[in-house]
Amino acid sequence: MTILQGLKVLDFSSLLPGPMATMMFADLGADVIHIESSNRVDLMRIMPPYDDEKESYIHQHINRSKRSLTLNLKTPEAIEIIQKLIMEYDIIIEGFRPGVMQRLGLDYEALRAINPKLIYCSITGYGQTGPFSNRPGHDNNYLSVAGLLDYSRHQNKKPVAMGMQIADMAGGALHAVVGVLSAALHREKTGKGQYVDISMTDAVFSFNALAGATYFGSGHVAQAETEILNGGTFYDYYKTKDGRFFSVGSLEPQFRKLLCEALDIPELIHNSFNDSAYTQKRFKDAVHDAFLSKTFDEWRTIFNDDFHGCVEPVLTFEEACNHPQIRAREMITSIDGQQQIASPIKFSDAPPVYKHKGAKLGEHNEEVLRSIGYTEEMIQQFLTKKILS
Repeated sequence: MTILQGLKVLDFSSLLPGPMATMMFADLGADVIHIESSNRVDLMRIMPPYDDEKESYIHQHINRSKRSLTLNLKTPEAIEIIQKLIMEYDIIIEGFRPGVMQRLGLDYEALRAINPKLIYCSITGYGQTGPFSNRPGHDNNYLSVAGLLDYSRHQNKKPVAMGMQIADMAGGALHAVVGVLSAALHREKTGKGQYVDISMTDAVFSFNALAGATYFGSGHVAQAETEILNGGTFYDYYKTKDGRFFSVGSLEPQFRKLLCEALDIPELIHNSFNDSAYTQKRFKDAVHDAFLSKTFDEWRTIFNDDFHGCVEPVLTFEEACNHPQIRAREMITSIDGQQQIASPIKFSDAPPVYKHKGAKLGEHNEEVLRSIGYTEEMIQQFLTKKILS
């Protein structure tokens, strides 16, 4: 038995936050139906590269193990199909702007009147309330408004455009999963459903745990490259002789000692514990100069598996895939002959479930409709009337 067997989800979302959340549900055994429309193309479906059948590898990853049902939600027949489905698929994930689902007649109030046990999660950039609730945005916008980026940069430099979507995935997807599972536990105890309002900006604002506690406690506003963990100390990234990088996180005394010995600057061991800005800068400069003296591979030989001082190479993704730790944790799996990143959640007695890669658009239309009582004749009428869009 899988961890989330019996959990049934209707996924109305597109792009990244909602689909990442429902992929996590599917990996853990939930039954997920992805409600789509051929008239509203999901960017993840058309983002290259593609396989031989012109299907996006990205779509096939983040929508794995979900069934695809295409509906024209502007028709009353499609709304009736959803109303039948929610009697069994009683968790909804959606990522439209506030008001869109209400205009379709698919908002929480309308649907919970049919099924009071409904759990309904909306993932948006700014949430359902407030002056920005209807404002469009992207990942870097949410991080900007949340106050994270100004102190997460080098002095006199712009914030770095991240290669992964922090607000979408760590903010939207993960908080949606926590919210829905919490609501499901509450429903087990009370029999009542719940509306879950996830704002990606709220979520990443909460990531200001250290800077926020410091500000509220002392009034100190975190500044770029002046704090312990943002480059204000030697805790940073260092270039090698051949232009690669290493991360140094040797904050504790025992790790600093190992670092100084490995870099052949043992005379600075005691100076490294002086917290004055001047001494810290001199120590950081010494670490910087030391790393420039050897190539990436030479440093990898020194900072090998036997070195326990919190120094690691900055790997390419290809190198990470071949790292023995990633391999040992089985973080790469094969689904329908295609390699994908595996679920990172490890249970002692419930392995993840990978049914199939992301489905073709509308691939499960007939299968889903037959399961809730529609006949072959009725399904053909839906096709003729373009209700199955």
